[in-house]
Amino acid sequence: MAVPPAEGNPAAGSTDATYSRVAELPLRVERCELAPLARDTSSGFTKVSTVVRLTGAGHEGRGEDITWDQIDQIEHLRRAGDLSWLRGTRTLDEFSTLLGLADLFPVEPIRESARDYRRWAFESAALDLALRQNGLSLQDAVGRAARPVTFVVSMRIADPAGLAPLRALLVKDPGLRFKLDPTTSWDRGLLAELGSLACVDVVDMKGLYRNATVAMDPDPDLYRRVFEALPGAWIEDPALDRHTAELLDHNRDRITWDEPIHSVGDIDALPWPPRLLNLKPARFGSVRRLFETYDHCAAHGIGGYGGGMFEQGPGRGQLQYLASLFHPDGPNDLAPVQYNLQVDAGDLPRSPLAPEPHPTGFRWGSYDGRRSIRERLPAPQ
Repeated sequence: MAVPPAEGNPAAGSTDATYSRVAELPLRVERCELAPLARDTSSGFTKVSTVVRLTGAGHEGRGEDITWDQIDQIEHLRRAGDLSWLRGTRTLDEFSTLLGLADLFPVEPIRESARDYRRWAFESAALDLALRQNGLSLQDAVGRAARPVTFVVSMRIADPAGLAPLRALLVKDPGLRFKLDPTTSWDRGLLAELGSLACVDVVDMKGLYRNATVAMDPDPDLYRRVFEALPGAWIEDPALDRHTAELLDHNRDRITWDEPIHSVGDIDALPWPPRLLNLKPARFGSVRRLFETYDHCAAHGIGGYGGGMFEQGPGRGQLQYLASLFHPDGPNDLAPVQYNLQVDAGDLPRSPLAPEPHPTGFRWGSYDGRRSIRERLPAPQ
């Protein structure tokens, strides 16, 4: 089980080296607009998100608010007002400080984590706008070249019948890799089938969620079955309690974390030094905290990968852009949106995705994803 290399940076000894490259960019905001997006997902629910559009000096910057609860999105669209307090000329860092002092929720959110999700939407829009106003792409600003992005496909498999869609995808693309959400019904037979397919990079135990329908109670027997049957897979977010502690400690080099990682301090607070982390930008809220974490991981040899949250606007491309710069070789849960739609498997983009940074801004490809590197190469003779 290889660890994706931690990407180096120009000054790894400084925890804010990357952020310092964008912090002082001049930013002029003249107007803020909010636009709703909604889509039925393959997981059986309708995802509502909001595009944040900042304009100024003849340019626009875009971000996406992926706050989970629909009522939070609806109230934001109804009661946000004209957001005139965002107007003005500041540096990107000063704009971020302003956001940190503000309450972006007209009513108390259902989940406290939504505060970071919404702030990230405004921060990513501001980063996009600042870069465009200064004639820079993100890769130029941070001094890194965008690289092809390896991705995995995320699926929830409840029983042996659930393996059929996975097998269908493998028929069309034998090299495809997966991140799977287990259920308590995963017995040794199902796991043996998965093991024989040798296509699983990550198993997400979802043991750290609260107030979520996907949350899983710790099951030491299930954990043990997964560790034994899928020796090459990373195990994400297992629940640590008195029943699972010994097993997890014994397998600590295979454990990766997602839900608890919002800052460098959260990494330091983990029960064991990590080898690999799922770094979801919206969980960090600010560009500063995210970039500090990238630099910390590079300085300490911690590999990374990214994950999506059902983005349907500019957000997914922005995550793929960050992955291309900071963790292109990780098991990035950033498959193009076609994998969530009813699209023939033969028409799906393949991993790795070709770099598609725009000449300026924090923009990558198009909203719906584009062709991958493997689709652009000549067919084998």
